[in-house]
Amino acid sequence: MNKSDTRLKRIMTAPFSVWMAIFVIVPIGLVLYYAFTSSEGGFTLENIASIWEYRGTYLISIELALVATVICLLMAYPLAYSISKMKARRQQTMVLLVMLPMWMNFLIRTYAWMTILEDTGLINTFIKFLLSLVGYEFEGFTMINTNGAIVLGMVYNFLPYMVLPIYTVLTKIDRSVIEAARDLGAGGMDVFTRVILPQSVPGIISGITMVFVPAVSTFVISKLLGGGMTYLIGDIIENYFLGNTGEVNYNVGAALSLVLMVLILISMGIMNHFDEDAETNGGGLF
Repeated sequence: MNKSDTRLKRIMTAPFSVWMAIFVIVPIGLVLYYAFTSSEGGFTLENIASIWEYRGTYLISIELALVATVICLLMAYPLAYSISKMKARRQQTMVLLVMLPMWMNFLIRTYAWMTILEDTGLINTFIKFLLSLVGYEFEGFTMINTNGAIVLGMVYNFLPYMVLPIYTVLTKIDRSVIEAARDLGAGGMDVFTRVILPQSVPGIISGITMVFVPAVSTFVISKLLGGGMTYLIGDIIENYFLGNTGEVNYNVGAALSLVLMVLILISMGIMNHFDEDAETNGGGLF
């Protein structure tokens, strides 16, 4: 590569480098600075040590995020598989329908679920109406302000992030491999478990990562659908940065953010490890 090519490459990558520096490196540097300094600016480990107080919040955040991720996977895989078996034009329509809710603002989608799940919401009102026809009085289910409502909000908002990666991988599977397996006497279940499922592992891993990461760090869903009854780590971080509880403390908030960032990086590293194993084994992780 001559000097002119090297210079052209640097010019082409310069905007990306500037973007990374401003929106990735600088914010991470600020988080590190505040996490290891006191309000006076001196070095301290007290912020990191105070994280132990919120270990329960981290655990409930991880637990709800894992539950939502598993539900998304169980719902998304059959849907993505069904879409991948359709004709090309119908596939485009179905993918569009999957993405359609994402065109609406995140807050509006979550507020809509508040209307549906409230004690006087659409679900309870509809059930009360049906039961009133047979003379039965129904007080209604308590659905809003529960952990179940939080998980439901996570699943609804992040489900497309699970569907699309799995669908993309499924459409790229070589059909000749499936036909060869059938020619060798493999039944429908054997073809799925020994050919299709192993080769779709990269999409599954990408989907898990794309759902778990925003789910474990969310705070809007827990605030609106949880009603403040369950605090996730994102809520605690928001409170420290915005002073919702009467105290603004960037240092502790940054320390909590740093630990959350480390947890996310660890989970992504584990997922990438399985992804590499799947590619090395030709998708045969199972």
